[in-house]
Amino acid sequence: MPDDRELIEEIANGSQAAMEVLTRRHYKSVYAFVYRKVGDKETAYDLTQDIFIKVIRSIGSYSGKGSFRSWLFSIAVNHCRDYWGSADYRQAARRSELLPDTLESEQKSVPYIFERKETRERIVSAVNSLPERQREALILKYFHQMKIKDIAEATGAGVPTVKSRLKQGLEKIAKLWEKGEEDEQRKTKKR
Repeated sequence: MPDDRELIEEIANGSQAAMEVLTRRHYKSVYAFVYRKVGDKETAYDLTQDIFIKVIRSIGSYSGKGSFRSWLFSIAVNHCRDYWGSADYRQAARRSELLPDTLESEQKSVPYIFERKETRERIVSAVNSLPERQREALILKYFHQMKIKDIAEATGAGVPTVKSRLKQGLEKIAKLWEKGEEDEQRKTKKR
C-alpha cells in the first residue's frame, strides 16, 4: 500500500483514487479530533467534510516538510478555530442553551449507567473546560498519540509552548478531578 507521500504525488498527477485512499486513511482520526473539539456529531461531520475539501484544494501547497498527518491536523486545528469564531457556532450555542436541562438529568438518572461511562464523561467535561489551546494540545497528544513536535507543527506553536500547554492542562484536569472526588465523598457522607 502506498504511503502518504506517494499518494500525494499521484494526486498531483490527477488521481482521484489516490485522493479517496488518502481521505479514507485519515478520515476517522480527523473526525474524532473535530468531534472532541465541538462535542456534536453532526457539526463534527460537517466540519470534517469541510476540512477534507480544504485539503483537496490545497494539496499542492503541501511542501513535504514534516509529516502529512501534521499538515492535515494543522488544517483541522485552524478550521476548528475558525468555526469557534463563526456565526454558526454562536447560533448553535444559543440553540443548546434553549434545550431543557431535564434531558441531561433524565439521562443521568437511568439506573444502568456504568461507572466507566461516568468517568469518561468527567474526563471529557474536564478536557472541555480547558482553554482552547490547552484542549487542542491534550486531544492531539492523548487521543491521537501525536508527538510534541508534530503538535507544535499542527498548531503553529513552538515545542516549549506545547509542553507548557500540556503541563498546565494536565494540572488543571488533576485539580478538577480531585475536586470531583471530594464532592462525591461529601455526597456519600450525607446519605
